[in-house]
Parts: sequence; structure tokens; C-alpha cells
Amino acid sequence: MFIARIFLLLAISSEVAGTSTMNFIGQQHSLWGYGIMYLLITVSYYFLSLAAKKIAIGVAYAVWEGLGISLITLASLLLFDADLNPQELLGLGLAVVGIVMVTLGEQQLSTDKTTVSKTETSQQSMSSGSWS
Repeated sequence: MFIARIFLLLAISSEVAGTSTMNFIGQQHSLWGYGIMYLLITVSYYFLSLAAKKIAIGVAYAVWEGLGISLITLASLLLFDADLNPQELLGLGLAVVGIVMVTLGEQQLSTDKTTVSKTETSQQSMSSGSWS
């Protein structure tokens, strides 16, 4: 599961980098810029697909999209002097809270599955023992 989270972080990072290059491309109109943007977005989807092998696709996509949009907004604020009104800030805050809740719910689900699996294993070993 750890490596899946690393893949998800790589997917988010490459999405943020690829999307952030759009502003530079608009200023320079360079074909190389478009190539870099498409490459980074492709890499992002590749790592997302690797993460989705161990993380439920709904959870992986929610985290990828939510953190990606939050980090892209942060990059816009810091690098491109974008302005956000209070409603937009509230919306981003709610997105972050939602991501945390989805992630915690996924961790709880995997803990529950591990507990059920251990219980089933111990019950099987008790029932297969010779009691005769």
C-alpha cells in the first residue's frame, strides 16, 4: 500500500506540473511547451493507474483530483499572482476536508478487512484441528 501512495503522489505532482505549465504556454505559444504539458499529464495518468491497483479507483481519483486542484491553486497564487475570493477559498477548504475524510475512510476499510481476514483465518485453523 505504501508504494501505491508513492505512485499517487507522483501522479499528483506530475498533474500539478503539467497543468501549471499551461499558463507559461499561453504566454510563449511554444510547441515544446505543449509537448511538455502533454507528457506530464500522460505521466500523471500512468502513475494514477499504478496507484489504482492497490487503492480503490474512487478513492485514488478523489485524492488525485482534490489535492491536485488544491496544489494547482496554490501554485497559481504563488507563481501567477492569482486572487481568490472567500467563496473560492471556502470551496477549496471543503475539498481538502473531503479528501481527508475519504482517505481516513479508506484506511478504516482496509483495517476492517485485515481484522476480518485474521478472524476467518483463526476460525479456520480452529475448525480444521482434530477434536476427535
